[in-house]
Amino acid sequence: MPIKPPEMVAAVDLGSNSFHMIVCSLKDGAPQTIDRLREMVRLASGLDEYKILDETTQQRALACLERFGQRISHFPAGSVRIVGTNTLRTANNSKEFLLKAEKALNHPIEIISGIEEARLIYLGVSYSLSSNAKLRLVMDIGGGSTEYIIGTGETPQEKESLHMGCVTVSNLFFKDGHLSKTAFNQATLYAEQKLEPFQRKFHRQNWDEAIGASGSLRSIAKVLKSTGWSNNGITRTGLEKLVERLTQCTHIIELNLPELDPERLPVFPGGVAIVYATFKSLGIEQMTVSDGALREGLILDLMGRIYDEDMRSTTVKSVVERYHIDKKQAARIKDTIHIIVSQLKENCHWAMNENCIQYLNWAADLHEIGIDIAHSQYHKHGAYIIENGDLAGFSNQDQRVLSTLVRYHRRKINPNAYTELPTPWSELAPYLTIVLRLAVLLHRNRLEQALPAIKISLLKNKFYLQFPEQYLEQSPLTRADLTIEAEYLKAAGFKLDFI
Repeated sequence: MPIKPPEMVAAVDLGSNSFHMIVCSLKDGAPQTIDRLREMVRLASGLDEYKILDETTQQRALACLERFGQRISHFPAGSVRIVGTNTLRTANNSKEFLLKAEKALNHPIEIISGIEEARLIYLGVSYSLSSNAKLRLVMDIGGGSTEYIIGTGETPQEKESLHMGCVTVSNLFFKDGHLSKTAFNQATLYAEQKLEPFQRKFHRQNWDEAIGASGSLRSIAKVLKSTGWSNNGITRTGLEKLVERLTQCTHIIELNLPELDPERLPVFPGGVAIVYATFKSLGIEQMTVSDGALREGLILDLMGRIYDEDMRSTTVKSVVERYHIDKKQAARIKDTIHIIVSQLKENCHWAMNENCIQYLNWAADLHEIGIDIAHSQYHKHGAYIIENGDLAGFSNQDQRVLSTLVRYHRRKINPNAYTELPTPWSELAPYLTIVLRLAVLLHRNRLEQALPAIKISLLKNKFYLQFPEQYLEQSPLTRADLTIEAEYLKAAGFKLDFI
């Protein structure tokens, strides 16, 4: 991250229905919005039955991102966060699309899980509302998923992301804009079935106020207000009148609803079905609509990283507690990592920056996480937990990088595992893995005593360790461990020499 806070920051939400961008100036540590852009891309409509994003949709999306890129391409690294949600999580060819999208924006794109999306949405909503101690239900309908969160103040307590959105439901039940009472009932039932396992958790009895946070919900609220069906956000009575109007029509062009953006019309019925099912299932009578959403949450999360309050570090600390990790051993390993890094910074041919050190520290904290499951193959268990867990603040790519470091901190290294990592980690992660491996190896005895003064250097793929005279003769187990390690590294295309 930049040492000096940037003057401006930006967040881009690559949603399944719309792409959003917000640009803020940072004054006295607080964001002030200076620009907003939104384009309806309908990314989810471009997925075929094999979950391949078609070329036409990709080109429409890239044209939008070229326009966004003109606004933010010159922003410094670390001042922009761009995330992809449900459709980019789902598409089997998303990797190829992301390479082109990153080129258009000149910034990396992170794919986030539905649960992380829910956390960021809640963060954005809580920032846009006056603080109070009430329990809130926050609902956000995207193009391909719908998030439900219960929280108080700035803290989310329950989070779920369901695979239904205004685009996907509209495509399933209202093809080509055709409407009918039967189709609407089927769409509502579909949404109710998705909600059924979580009905008790998010029911009206568990919160004080309901808040909507998406374009679909804002559109419904505008329609209800303009028709006189509600003057207080979205109400159950107003929704029922809107549903009655929808089910009397045979096509969306007959709706003729005031304040409804023509661009939103094709996905409007799907959004209404999800909201109606939610009101019925969760016992909601009224919902207020908020301006804050995912992009505002991204800005706040980015500011946490800039001002050294990174949510990812908070998450790592909580995981350490949950899995009863040996903190003293982790601290010893981190100390040695810093000694190694400080020497390698002077002569290594790759960028050992603060970001690399941050990942090494997290990996040191979490490398023994799998022991809580089983001692045998614990590095594999740990890697699985990290890659597949709901880790607040981490993107899918973040988790994959961290998982790879933990997976290969001992035993055999599979060089092919690194080629699947995003740039620049595909090149950096093998070296970071070796730094972690050496630090772990040197503390295998788990003793409190300090290590001797060790010198380490790196020339291309060759690591060279120099110990004080007679040290290795007096430490035969360390010598034996280093001899085995040299064989592991040799098989992975590296060389380790030590004296």
